[in-house]
Amino acid sequence: MTNIRTVLVIGSGAMGSQIAMVCANAGLTVTCTDLDQSALDRAESMLRARMDSTVAKGRMTAEQRDAAFERLTLTTDRDSAARTADLVIEAAVEKLVVKRSLFAELADLAPESAILASNSSSFVPSSMASAVTHPGRFCNIHFFNPALVMKCVEVVRGPETTDDTMVAATAFVEEIGKIPVVLEKEIPGFVANRILGAVRDEALHLLEGGYADVEAIDTACRTALGYPMGPFELMDLTGIDIGYLVKKQRFAESGDPKDQPADTVTRLVERGDLGRKTGRGWYIYSDSGEKQGINQL
Repeated sequence: MTNIRTVLVIGSGAMGSQIAMVCANAGLTVTCTDLDQSALDRAESMLRARMDSTVAKGRMTAEQRDAAFERLTLTTDRDSAARTADLVIEAAVEKLVVKRSLFAELADLAPESAILASNSSSFVPSSMASAVTHPGRFCNIHFFNPALVMKCVEVVRGPETTDDTMVAATAFVEEIGKIPVVLEKEIPGFVANRILGAVRDEALHLLEGGYADVEAIDTACRTALGYPMGPFELMDLTGIDIGYLVKKQRFAESGDPKDQPADTVTRLVERGDLGRKTGRGWYIYSDSGEKQGINQL
């Protein structure tokens, strides 16, 4: 397996753009692509603001920041970057049909030695690897939000993933300064999100049963359990629609009513209240991202 020096990230949303920046900060040559130029422009603006803040806090020099941006290209030209990539990381919308279509195309474009990886935690490697040639080079490399800060990265083996792929993917995670958590067997949600999911589901049960409100549950998790933020605050940060789509997909696969999205989650998604990115989720946010109060369900 080739040494990973050139990375292609598909998707310039919050996760994709930050994954790309992490790689560039680590000295790798990175391309981040998106179908929409305006999305790339927003991503660049966000990254520059974050990196300027990092410099202001003394965590890196201005020269290091500028060198990292020199190694990062944001473009709509996905195909050219794919042809020279050692590693492709997909961070597109959480819809399996979209991911499978993307990987089928990427498998024909990228070198046979390239690793193909998804950032998804909801879809296991086998659900996507079957769409590509040489499925042995496929795995999940799952970052956590915000990727520029969070240290954990889950590296997940599918049934056909080769040892070489796992070794190279794990070494890549270490090289970019993250801590790999290796799963030798796939399971939806992997490790961290399965545990978080159990906490989230219980929080929703307590809310919908009328036992406690959003703020009380979040406060209990922060002050009694030591969580940096409560489950509702976390859903607002990551996007309420992300968890909703995961639940919809899981229910479609299992048919188990317990796997359906909670009624309150469905209500928020249908209203377009998706968390911090829309200014409203479980909480209401100011333009600067400060909490202003609890959103009425």
